[in-house]
Amino acid sequence: MIFESDMWIQLMVIIGEITFFILGGMLLAAVALAVIAFYSIADGKFYLPGVLKPGMVLLEGLVKAICKLLGLEDRELMAFFIKLHNAMNVKAFAEIPVEKRAVFLPQCLRSSRCPANLTPEGLACRRCGLCDVAGIIQRLEGVGYRVFIVPGSTFIKRMVKKYRPEGIIGVGCLMEVKEGLEMCDRMGITAMGVVNLNDGCVETLANWNEVMEVAMLGIGAPSGSVPVHFDGPAD
Repeated sequence: MIFESDMWIQLMVIIGEITFFILGGMLLAAVALAVIAFYSIADGKFYLPGVLKPGMVLLEGLVKAICKLLGLEDRELMAFFIKLHNAMNVKAFAEIPVEKRAVFLPQCLRSSRCPANLTPEGLACRRCGLCDVAGIIQRLEGVGYRVFIVPGSTFIKRMVKKYRPEGIIGVGCLMEVKEGLEMCDRMGITAMGVVNLNDGCVETLANWNEVMEVAMLGIGAPSGSVPVHFDGPAD
């Protein structure tokens, strides 16, 4: 009994030591990632992007907490994550044929007087001229994109399951875009995110120039990258 008790104690000590080293390693890794993210944002360039992206996904909570201590807000970190994600996906997205790409626009971009009908394929734009959505849909469809106006959170998954796009451009607020990019990563889809110029639920504004710049990657004039500017998230 004494022998078994000693073995049990030794086992608990070993488990405790392993747990301590794992937790300590996670903390050190989170500190390193937070520092790299901080200097990347401050200098306007990506340091060690191949380490940053998976590390921030795995240790997001810890990295956020440490970044707050460094003076970074959640919105700044989310905006940085989206720009990092886009920069790492530029080449892969540009190689996807346009007929295998899709664009998802949030319904908050439309006018408050929008007469669009809700259909199984999302909101059907009536081209009424009350907002800019009709114009961007026409331009995107003109180069071969399939475009959807998203009525709800489960809609994207249904359309992805139905049409199997290999590349997606998601437009929306910071949180929507970040969550959408993470969802696409889990589904094995190459995605690019474009954050709205302002937040809200009604008559928000999209950065249409950036939408078209991303949409034209690999189409027409060669484009090697998406310009990266760390001037903070949209207000």
